[in-house]
Order: sequence, then structure tokens, then C-alpha cells
Amino acid sequence: MTKRSPVSPAPGPLEDYAALFDDLFGARAQRHAFRRYLEGLLLPAERDKTLTALANTEPVVGAQRKEAQSLQWFLSESRWDPGKVNERRLELMLEASASAAPSEKGVLVIDEHGDRKWGKKTAHVGRQWLANIGKTESGVVSVSSLLADGRVYHPVHFEPYTPSHHFEGGKHDPRFRTKLKIASQLVDLAMERGIPFRAVVADSFYGEDRGFKRALEERGAGYVLALKPSHAWWHKVGEIGSPWAAAVVAGQDWEGERHCGEWVKVMRCFRDGHEEVWWALEVDAGPYGPQREWRSVVATTDPKQLPDKATWYLTTNLPAPGSERSREEEGALAPADLSEVVRLYGLRMWVEHSYKQVKHVLGWSDYQVRSDLAIRRHWQLVCLAFSFCWWAYGRLPASLEEPAQTTNDAPPTESGGRGKKESQGIVARGLEGGKGMVGALDNAVAILEGVLRDAPASGAKSAA
Repeated sequence: MTKRSPVSPAPGPLEDYAALFDDLFGARAQRHAFRRYLEGLLLPAERDKTLTALANTEPVVGAQRKEAQSLQWFLSESRWDPGKVNERRLELMLEASASAAPSEKGVLVIDEHGDRKWGKKTAHVGRQWLANIGKTESGVVSVSSLLADGRVYHPVHFEPYTPSHHFEGGKHDPRFRTKLKIASQLVDLAMERGIPFRAVVADSFYGEDRGFKRALEERGAGYVLALKPSHAWWHKVGEIGSPWAAAVVAGQDWEGERHCGEWVKVMRCFRDGHEEVWWALEVDAGPYGPQREWRSVVATTDPKQLPDKATWYLTTNLPAPGSERSREEEGALAPADLSEVVRLYGLRMWVEHSYKQVKHVLGWSDYQVRSDLAIRRHWQLVCLAFSFCWWAYGRLPASLEEPAQTTNDAPPTESGGRGKKESQGIVARGLEGGKGMVGALDNAVAILEGVLRDAPASGAKSAA
């Protein structure tokens, strides 16, 4: 076998991480561009992550320089499979150290992300609802799955949503997939890959769709999904006809901790050490009940007022403790009390309060390519840059006095570059940044520090 030609190494542990993917890139130019792309994505957030910025060249004019052209070729023309790269990334995720590996207590979060994009030649572009900006505009939407367990979180899979006007047969074209169909397929991929999770969690767009819930039930997957406050069922006049109505009735009997009626006190514990008191109600009306196939739970900070921004209306197929379903044969879903249901759904806040921000920092929407393959490759590289942060985090020294684990022999420097003081980031300590790479690894640590600082509740426990 011909010996592979060496490439300019990435700094520090980023080189160790990149080397784990080298066998998936057949050409030296691919391995070189792979490292330069990851370096650019990890640069500080004040820089755009366009191709010219990643190549450290001038906007517009610099697009013709060989550095930018090589990255353009890497995304659009070179031969490498983003699916195989993602498979390798997931292998490393599951083999990670205890501090950075996912656990079976986590959840698989399903969510969509929309970014403004214009023109008619870009794949998947169209005028559609962009949930993260809250309006209908021209853009590209992706549906993704995210693994979160209260300690760490990892992107798992993603798929672009293609509007119906891209297909000759419109919505009746066999190639057209709804977001709900894509979400079901993402759950299938995670289960086939053996990704550990306790339940699927998602917002009310998915929780209100009976077909999506039926698909999860057929696969034997547990779920905790949001319902709209207006969610209701057919009922006679004078009877309870919605989770909201059940919460209003139960709230009339709530007079505080000493006289809480049907409400159960739940403590939500956050990573920064503070706790919040929430109250949970098991709805026993209509199609829902602790002894039935489907349960509905209302969780709130104030049972009297039911504030919009601090009240969750949930549905789950996880059996209640002590119910007949909880005593079913092996292979059935494990029971979940009210505190567990609240904990599981609380993990979805990873998406709202951190993951979307991290995707923005790493340049998820900053691609300047048009083809489906090139867009997928850019997204995959963003996921790799994000996963590298956790990979490196799992290899941090036990104390600041110990060197970080790395096999890269880049010599230490006293300065990270012109006008830069010595690096204070643990991952990048004592490692040469290289031309155009000042602060890249420090930024990886900064990203993680923001993740850990803004993390949602790490657990919930019943205080009843």
C-alpha cells in the first residue's frame, strides 16, 4: 500500500480528532481541506463562517483565491461520503469517556431549524415557515435529532425538508416527505444505530399529530411530547374536555404546599446548583389517564395562574408506576412518575437555550453552496466541529497543572499570535495555533463553557 502523503496538521487535539477520519478521505487535498474547514468553523463567533472567512481571505475578492477555491471544491466536487463521516462521528460519541458519553437516561429531541436563504437555484429553498425566527420567509429548513441527557448533548442525524414545489407531482409526488415523516425516519435511524435514549421529546407540532405518535408506538419507542394549550377532545357540556380545563379545576383546590390537592410538587435541579419548584398534575379525563395507553401531564410553576411561559401541557406513552401497563412483560416501556416525565421534557430545553445558539456560532447557515450534497456536507462538518468540543472536553486534564491528552507534537509557544496573550483555554494550553488559527481551540472551550452555563435542568424529583 502506498504511504499517504502528510498534510499540515491542525493544532493540538483537533489534529488527533481529525486523524480519526483520515481513512474516509482518499486524497491528500481532501484531508488538508477537512482540517482547514474544521479550524475555520471553530474560530471566534464574531467571524462569519462563509467560505472566504474559513479560508481567511477577503470577502468577494478573496473568493477566487486558491484557499477559498479548495474549500469550495471540497464541499461541492470532491468524492467523500458525509454519511460515512457521520457514522464515524457517532462511533466516537458512543465510545467517549464517561464525562462526554450519552446515557440511557437521556432523550432523543426532534426539532426543526430554518434559515433565511434566497434565490431559486439552491436546493430545498422556498417560502416556508421558519420556526426559529417565527415567520414565513424564503429559506431552508432542516429536521434534526439531538441526544441529550442533562450532562452532555450531541447532534445525531439531520435531514433537509424539501418544499413540494421542488417536485413535479407536488405533495403527491412519492419523493415528497413531510417534516413529520422525516422525524419518524430520524427516530428509525437512531434506533437502528443503537443510540441509547429513554424517550423521544418534541414540541406541540409533533405532539398534536396522531400519525407521528402512532409511528413511535409501533416502533416501541417511548415519548414525552408537548400539546397545545388549546388541545381538547369531544366531551359533553359541563365535563372536562382538555388538559387546560383539568388544570383549571385542580387549581381551584390548590392553596399552596400544605393544601396542594391533586398537584404533586416537583423540584427541577439545574446545573448551576439552583432549584425551581414546579407542580405536576396527572390528567384523568377523556382519552388520558394513569391506567390508560396515553397519559397527559400538566406541569407549571403556578397552579392558580397557569402562566403561559411556565406551563407545559404534555402527553406520554410511558406507563404510570403501579398501573397494569407497568407490570407488563419484559421489553415494555419502563414506568415514569410525574417527576420523571417533567425531567424528560425539560431536557428539550437544550435545543431552545443552547443548541441553536451553538449551531449559529459554528456557522450552520453560513454556507455559500447550492447543491443538496454540498449543503449536507457543510452541516455534517458543523456537527463534527461541535462533537469535537465534547470529544476534547472528555480528555481535559484532571487539574490545570496537568497537560491535556494529545498525540500531536506541535511545539508550545508563549503567544497565540500577534497581539494575543497566552492561551487560557485548557484544551489549547501550550499548543501552537498556526497561521489563521488564533483562538480556534480556545473558542471550542468557550462554546462548552456557554453550554454548561446555560444548561437546563439536570434532573427533577418529586417532593411529595
